Amino acid sequence: MHFPPYDNENKAIVDVEDSRVPLNYFNIVKLSRGQAFEYTVPGYETAVVPATGSVDVDVEGVAFAAIGNRGVDVWDGEPEGVYIPSGAKARFVCVSDEAEVFIAGAKYDKVLDPFDVRAADIDLVQYGSDDTKTHRKIKHILGTKYHDKVGRLLVSELFTVGEGGWSGFPPHKHDTDRLPEESRHDETYNFRFRPKNGFGMQLVQREDGEVGDAYHIVDGSTIVLDKGYHPCVVAPGYQMYYFTILGGLSQRSLVQFFQPDHAWQIETIPGIKDMIAKFK
Repeated sequence: MHFPPYDNENKAIVDVEDSRVPLNYFNIVKLSRGQAFEYTVPGYETAVVPATGSVDVDVEGVAFAAIGNRGVDVWDGEPEGVYIPSGAKARFVCVSDEAEVFIAGAKYDKVLDPFDVRAADIDLVQYGSDDTKTHRKIKHILGTKYHDKVGRLLVSELFTVGEGGWSGFPPHKHDTDRLPEESRHDETYNFRFRPKNGFGMQLVQREDGEVGDAYHIVDGSTIVLDKGYHPCVVAPGYQMYYFTILGGLSQRSLVQFFQPDHAWQIETIPGIKDMIAKFK
């Protein structure tokens, strides 16, 4: 499902127990210097990740100063974030002129410890090629290196490299818990484009082979994915970014199932097997 960009007034775009993606939580909070935002999400672990700007974060009295270092957009520097344990009270204050902050969440009951992720801690993966129209870069904020510190939540930023091309290809899904072939992970995206008037398309292909759905995505679009194979594409001349939230049902490691008709292309895309391994 597609949510076109709108002023969410700092209220959750994907709230707890969402009928489509109950394993996810997503909010966008916009603040000016000195303004604060406080929240708690019972039953969900979350991450505070500034898209732009910088915030001081307090988690039940544990302080993390100056999280986020990006200026004009998500291409302007590296991501940073803070892990917020399930149900914990978090408060952040804008310490830059303005800040736009993503709050990503996954359903999880156990209470762990908060920690920060700085730019130097980001796990970077780049794969694909211009020839295969699949060239992209992934910046894992809460990736596999934090398996012992996070319950079910995976948080990443994905960038197309160059202008135009496919992402999430070959088509894959992760809507059914049938390990070891596939894991159930609900997924939520928020898209940005450079220049901002760029656009793309999110496909959701049905498992039964019937014609699926296609969504026109623009700067600020949110997509929730509860089922189906889901590649996306950006128009030539534009760069695409999407903030990615994955929440696992029974485990944190993501096991993708590739659409059988197209899975052979895994062998043609440079570095894609390393990318797949980084989500496990």
